Amino acid sequence: MKNLDRRTFIKKTTTAGIGGALALGFPTILKGKPNEQINFAVVGVRSRGKAHAEAVARLENARVTWMCDVDDEIIDEHKTWSQQMTGYVPKVEKDFRKLLEKDDVDVITIATPEHWHAPMAIMAMQAGKHVFIEKPCSHNPYENDLLVEVQKKTGMLCQMGNQQRSSVTSTLAVNEIRGGIIGEVYYGKAWYSNQRGSIGNGKIVNVPSSLDWELWQGPAPREDYRDNVHPYNWHWFKSWGTGEIHNNGTHEIDICRWALGVDLPSKVTSAGGRFHFDDDWEYYDTQNVNFEYDKGKMISWEGKSCNGFPIMGRGRGSLIHGTRGSILLDRNGYLLYDLGGKLIKEEVEPQGGGAASTADTRGFDALTVNHMINFANAIRVGEELRAPINDASISTMLCHYGNIAQETGGSLQIDPETGKILNNPEAMKHWKREYEEGWEPIV
Repeated sequence: MKNLDRRTFIKKTTTAGIGGALALGFPTILKGKPNEQINFAVVGVRSRGKAHAEAVARLENARVTWMCDVDDEIIDEHKTWSQQMTGYVPKVEKDFRKLLEKDDVDVITIATPEHWHAPMAIMAMQAGKHVFIEKPCSHNPYENDLLVEVQKKTGMLCQMGNQQRSSVTSTLAVNEIRGGIIGEVYYGKAWYSNQRGSIGNGKIVNVPSSLDWELWQGPAPREDYRDNVHPYNWHWFKSWGTGEIHNNGTHEIDICRWALGVDLPSKVTSAGGRFHFDDDWEYYDTQNVNFEYDKGKMISWEGKSCNGFPIMGRGRGSLIHGTRGSILLDRNGYLLYDLGGKLIKEEVEPQGGGAASTADTRGFDALTVNHMINFANAIRVGEELRAPINDASISTMLCHYGNIAQETGGSLQIDPETGKILNNPEAMKHWKREYEEGWEPIV
C-alpha cells in the first residue's frame, strides 16, 4: 500500500461508481495552506488504530507524531507495521495522559477498549485537542451526556468513527430518500451476523510483563487479570465493553436513523440472551431490539454474534422501507426495490467495505479515508462534520437503551426530548457506572 501513490488512490476512489466522490461534494484533497500540518496521536494501535493511521497517511500535510498503547508487544508490532506501511515510526507513549501535554499533537484518535473512549475524549478536548473517537463514543449514558457537554464547552471538534456516514452511495441513497424515491419512510431494519466462538471460562493469572494492567483498566473498578480478556474479549464484559449492539450494531442502527430522519425514540424493547455458549460472555449473542418513534416510525436491530446466517445475503446491512419501495444500504453500495421486491437499480460504492462479510473497514478503504478527510477539512477550513458527536451520540444512546432494556425486563419508555428513561428506577441504575477512585470524568 505504501507504494500506491496518492494520486492513483484518489483517482480510484473518486471516479468509479456513481460519478465519484466529487459529485456528492466529498473532497478528494485536503484543503488549506501547504504549511498547515495536522499532527495526530493514535491511541490503541492493535486494530482500528491501524485504520486511523492508514487514513492519516492518505491525508496531505498530516502525520502521526505519537502512538500510544499500554502493551509493549502491541507497540513493538505497530512500530514494524508503521515502518512498512507509512515509511516512518511515530514516537511512543504508554500513558495517554502525557499526550495531553504535547505541543506536537493537534488531534487524538481513540481506538481503545470502550470503557476508555469517553474519559479519553473528555480529557483530550479539555486539553485543547480535537478528537476522532471510535464507536461507541461512551460506555454508559452518563458519559454520553458529558461528552456532548464538554464538546460544546470547549469548542473542539469531535467526530465518531461511524464511517458509513462518509459513504458515497449511502449519502446518495439518503438524499434520494429525502427526495421521496421510496415514498414516506417508516421502518428501518438493521442486522449483524457473525460466527464468534466461545471465550471459555477465564482463569486468574499473572499479568503479562508487556501489559500495564493498571493503565489498561483506567476508569474501571479494579479486577484481577484473567486469561480471556485482553486483547479482544473485553468487548463481552460489562466492566469494559458494551456488547455486540455497540460493537457492530451502532453502524447499521445509525444508518437507519439517518435514513429515517429520526433522533431519540419514545419506546425501546429488547429480547435475547447468551444462547449459543455457556461461558464468561456477559452480554448477549442473540438480541432483537425495537426503537419506536412518536411519528409512526420504527427501527429494529437483529444481532447474531455466533450464527453467521446472512440476511439478504449479507452479514450486515440496513433495509429502509417506505410507502413506495425499499432501499438496502451497506458498505458496498445500495439497491432500490419496488413494493413487490423487484430490483429497480443498484449503485456500487467505490472501494467498498466488505458488507457481504462481517469485516470492518480499514484505513485504505474509501469509507474510513473519506471520514478522516472530512474530519481534517473540518479542522482546517470549517467543513461540516459528517458524524459530529452531538449527533453520533444519539445513535450511541439508542444502543445503550437496547442493553438497558434487555437487562431490566425488556421495555423502556423514553422522553424523546431529554433522552431520560421514564418511571423506571431500576433502569436508571444503569445510567452511570462505578468508577475507580480518582478516575471519574470531570466536567
